[in-house]
Amino acid sequence: MNEILIRALKETAIMISLSTIFAVIIGFIPAVVLILTAKDGLKPNKLIYSVLDFVVNTLRSFPFIILMVLIMPLTKIIVGTSIGTPAAIIPLTIGSAPFVTRVIEGALREVDKGVIEAAKSFGASNSQIIFKVMLKEAMPAIMSGITLTIISIVGYSAMAGAIGAGGLGDAAIKYGYLRNKKDILFYTVIVLIILVQFLQGLGDLIYKKLSK
Repeated sequence: MNEILIRALKETAIMISLSTIFAVIIGFIPAVVLILTAKDGLKPNKLIYSVLDFVVNTLRSFPFIILMVLIMPLTKIIVGTSIGTPAAIIPLTIGSAPFVTRVIEGALREVDKGVIEAAKSFGASNSQIIFKVMLKEAMPAIMSGITLTIISIVGYSAMAGAIGAGGLGDAAIKYGYLRNKKDILFYTVIVLIILVQFLQGLGDLIYKKLSK
């Protein structure tokens, strides 16, 4: 049982870490574009904002389990298979990126307008305002949002186990449920709870340090 849980935990850690990194990278770009092109943004553009806003909302509306099934052909093209831990990273990233976009966009919107106006008065360019002023001010809120994203990915990764993605969800279904080994099912749930508590505590600690 220990071997099963340790292997499943390693697979879950790989899925969570890589998916989070890719989701933050992919989600950051549209978030910045949305902030720039918004009605009260630095470079308003109604068409670009409307199209991108629609795309982000559309991707966010898909239930994760359905998204996994829909993009199986794309997953197979990218990693060569539609099952297993590497394959799960693709839908986890695509499913999480729109959420990250909204997290970063919301955090950037909360930056005090007075700070932005002050930066403009000093002759700062749009890129300097975004990267040196707004991001710096919004970093605690962004970190808090990323923590929520990571915890959501933990839940998604457990669901991914239903179609053979590996990890703790797969162990719970394959060994705990299908083989009626309730001890494995129980300990898998305990490990997931401990993992979420650890991630939330770590995120809160980083948030407090960034807020000082």
